[in-house]
Amino acid sequence: MSKLDHVDLALLSALSDDPRATVVGLSERLGLSRNTVQARMAKLERSGVFLSFERTIAPHTLGFPLQAAISVLVRQTELPGIAAALAEIPEIIQAYGLSGQVDLLVHVACRDARHLFDVDARILAVPGVERTETSLVMGEVIPYRVSPLMATAQTA
Repeated sequence: MSKLDHVDLALLSALSDDPRATVVGLSERLGLSRNTVQARMAKLERSGVFLSFERTIAPHTLGFPLQAAISVLVRQTELPGIAAALAEIPEIIQAYGLSGQVDLLVHVACRDARHLFDVDARILAVPGVERTETSLVMGEVIPYRVSPLMATAQTA
C-alpha cells in the first residue's frame, strides 16, 4: 500500500477508538462526506490494512479457560505440512512463524492442565515436529493495539 495520509490515519484512529462505528458516524466525527469515508474504507480494505472483521471471542466463555504459548521446533523442510496439520487442531487459536531458535509460537486454549497435556501430545505427534516447550499464559498484560503506532506514524 502507498503511504497513509492524514485522512487515512484519522479514519484508522477513529476506527481504533470505536471499531463498530458506522460510515455515517465516522463521516460526522471526522467532518468528511459519507462518500469520502466509504471510498477510503474500500481503499484501505483492498490494500490489506484491516486484519480481520470477525469478532474476537474470549476462549474462557466457550469452556477453555487455560491458555498457553507453545514454542515448537520443527524440521524446516516440512514446515508447510506441519502448518497444515496444526491448523487441524481446534485448540490452536493462533500461530506465528519465528526466526531464531524457536520455529513456531502456537497459542492454545484448553479446558484444564490434562487437556493442555493432550493438545501438546497432538502437536508433538505431527510429522516433522521435533520438540515443544509450553508456557502458561498468566494474563494479558498489553492487549492487541495499534493506536500508539498510529500516533507514531502521524508524527513521522
